[in-house]
Amino acid sequence: MFVSTNTIKALKSYFRNELSELFSANEINLILKQLVLQRFNLSPSDFLLSDDRLLSESDLLFFRSAVKRLQKNEPFQYVLGETEFYGLVLQVDERVLIPRPETEELVDWIVKIYKNNKDIRGIDVCTGSGCIALALKSMLKDAEIIGTDVSEGALQVAKRNADHLALDVGFYQQDILSADSFHGTQSQSLDFVVSNPPYIPHSDKSEMLPNVLDFEPSIALFVENEDPLIFYKKISDLSIISLTPHGNLFFEIHEEMGGEMYNLLESVGFINIELRKDLQGKVRMIKGQKP
Repeated sequence: MFVSTNTIKALKSYFRNELSELFSANEINLILKQLVLQRFNLSPSDFLLSDDRLLSESDLLFFRSAVKRLQKNEPFQYVLGETEFYGLVLQVDERVLIPRPETEELVDWIVKIYKNNKDIRGIDVCTGSGCIALALKSMLKDAEIIGTDVSEGALQVAKRNADHLALDVGFYQQDILSADSFHGTQSQSLDFVVSNPPYIPHSDKSEMLPNVLDFEPSIALFVENEDPLIFYKKISDLSIISLTPHGNLFFEIHEEMGGEMYNLLESVGFINIELRKDLQGKVRMIKGQKP
């Protein structure tokens, strides 16, 4: 047996020994805590008193498998199978990107603008796990929100999240780069469009961590070096047609592309363009308004 006894106390020692080269002691404690809470449906207070809890053989195999996956640099959110985003617990796996904190800031920007509005319609393009669409629906109860993505696998995750959270968001497959309009929408029918599309040039791969490169879906991350704004151009062109007068287009953007994105939205016809920094001081969001 790989632990001295089949208890959580022994499991703690095993995790420290096996993962100390990859994570800090605090990170290891948090990882084990999250896995134990999920595995046994415990409360955080229960965890504090769980050292002597006996583990079955299947439990031990579960935790050993988790350690092996972490040792291969697999993101912890995939190992756990879920992550928290804007107060929601979302299921995630290798078919979708892991939602980032800066994307929560983009959601918050939209919520603050529309929180007092009724009967608004919006679309989340390149929705992935559905994190943006679902977070918006959780806050804007009366809004009609849909999400689209080219990946059927991602849409399966998004639909599962919608069902689990009991949030009425429709998710649809669409290759936005070959689309003539957003799924199921007509001209001047949307109050807002939001997207966190692929925007990382392949040339940036050398600067990225293995846990991202080896596990997160490349289709949701990378674009060709020659045309890094390809998704932004297409979504902007469709948005200027589909938005109502004074409707807004929101993007999450590459921190080094703020100037280019400003010029792009201006060239398409958007006004009142605003760039925003995230909490780390990086320009990561932009909004443009249809005249």
